[in-house]
Amino acid sequence: MARTKEFDPEAALQAALELFWRRGYEATSMADLVDHLGIGRASIYATFGSKHELYLKALERYQERLPDLLGELSQPGPVLPAVRALVRRYADEATAENLRLNGCFITNTAAELAPHDPAAARQVERNWDHLETVLHSGLVRARAQGELPEDRDPLTLARMLLVLLQGLKVVGKASPDPARVRDAAEQALALLD
Repeated sequence: MARTKEFDPEAALQAALELFWRRGYEATSMADLVDHLGIGRASIYATFGSKHELYLKALERYQERLPDLLGELSQPGPVLPAVRALVRRYADEATAENLRLNGCFITNTAAELAPHDPAAARQVERNWDHLETVLHSGLVRARAQGELPEDRDPLTLARMLLVLLQGLKVVGKASPDPARVRDAAEQALALLD
């Protein structure tokens, strides 16, 4: 007879996400996971696979819970106010004390694992492709509605904003000076005028 799980896999995955997000992949050992999740090593392996597989599942979970940017930027009416609000929200999150310490799990993964881990790199790229596509679509619509000057390339601007948003997360995590992040965000937004 099969044994029933004595733990909630969803809660365990969330706990693993929080630990990986706070400490990173390399600094989190299987012993750390066993202690933090409160379940045995064999149960972790049986439910999630290896530490690497658990990390990738945690990263997927993180991405599932990100705000609906497509919904935010596809509302009827002007688009640029929503783009500006998005950039400012990233800047605020990057400098908020409770969020600054962990940074962005995707950005952390890009820096720690993506250069040598193809599976992690694919997840990071998928996230960045989605963000770039959403920004590009919104900026195309903004230009069509006359909000964005005709000489501005929506794709190039979307890519610049993607890099800016990720950079805000990195600098916000490492710098105690919120003005550095906010000033950069405002200067980038001036390119939309």
